[in-house]
Amino acid sequence: MKNAIPISLLELALITENSNASDTMQKTKELAQLADHLRYNRFWLAEHHNMAHVASTATVVLIGYIASETQNIRVGSGGIMLPNHSPLIIAEQFGTLATLYPNRIDLGLGRAPGTDALTAQAIRKDFFEEAQQFPKNVSKLQRYFSEANATEKVRAFPAEGMNVPIWILGSSMDSAKLAAEYGLPYAFAGHFAPRQMLQAFEFYRENFQPSTFLSQPKTMACVNIIAADSDEEAQFLSNSLYQMFLNLIRNDRKGLQPPVASIDEMMNEEERFHVNQMTACTFTGSKEKLTKDLKEFIQYTRINELMITSPIFDHQDKLKSLQISKSVMDAINE
Repeated sequence: MKNAIPISLLELALITENSNASDTMQKTKELAQLADHLRYNRFWLAEHHNMAHVASTATVVLIGYIASETQNIRVGSGGIMLPNHSPLIIAEQFGTLATLYPNRIDLGLGRAPGTDALTAQAIRKDFFEEAQQFPKNVSKLQRYFSEANATEKVRAFPAEGMNVPIWILGSSMDSAKLAAEYGLPYAFAGHFAPRQMLQAFEFYRENFQPSTFLSQPKTMACVNIIAADSDEEAQFLSNSLYQMFLNLIRNDRKGLQPPVASIDEMMNEEERFHVNQMTACTFTGSKEKLTKDLKEFIQYTRINELMITSPIFDHQDKLKSLQISKSVMDAINE
């Protein structure tokens, strides 16, 4: 291909059945170290709350841990849910991370709470009002990072003057509009809400306003990838992912489940429809199949970067999937 497409990793830090947060954090470290060794571009962690089987609730703390245990890979948030926080605090936290790990920290920002409505209210009583202020709070955050903020009465140390790239994350047209207006890179959550992805990318590119941060549009799609030695093995492993989405629909909070022989037998027709909608951007198979499918996807979406997430039950299978996925992208980029 004319321009090489980097591959990055979104790690959801899912606690598998019969495991715990401590083991999951160790596994997350091993994944990050392998991704670093394989020359993945980024390793992002997402903010979630009130989820017993997610180990990334204290996202900033985990980002610092992962950055300290890796050498070159960029580490960041996919994302920080800005309405949960004061822009000043986020600037201070990510300014600190960028001071400790220069030129390696990314700040992806989302508008959703990363949890249910009751928990959102527990995080801050005015969450829903703050969600409406998302564009203004992105601007505040940019101001805190700028050298121009030195003349203000409220300053964010050590963030001032730090080059922390800000990404707008989303799964709708609203996020595309904001990213285009602010001239910021745009990442779409195709791994769970792919329906508007192509429309959002097209709108973003057509309406992009160059900024001091970015001269031309920059898009990244996050998709599910389950890679294995054979198509059949990958399909079997992917049943953990489909169970995860099925349990989400049912509001059945379980750890990531081991794969089953047949996922179809577990779903009724309505559940199957919703699971298929949410997982439409899932790529499963061997290196040969994935190379063909992902090449078509990249050409069709015209993305600048691919981010993957791989909810696989067995840790060794997940590490192997990571290796195969990188070899797929190397083949596509040849």
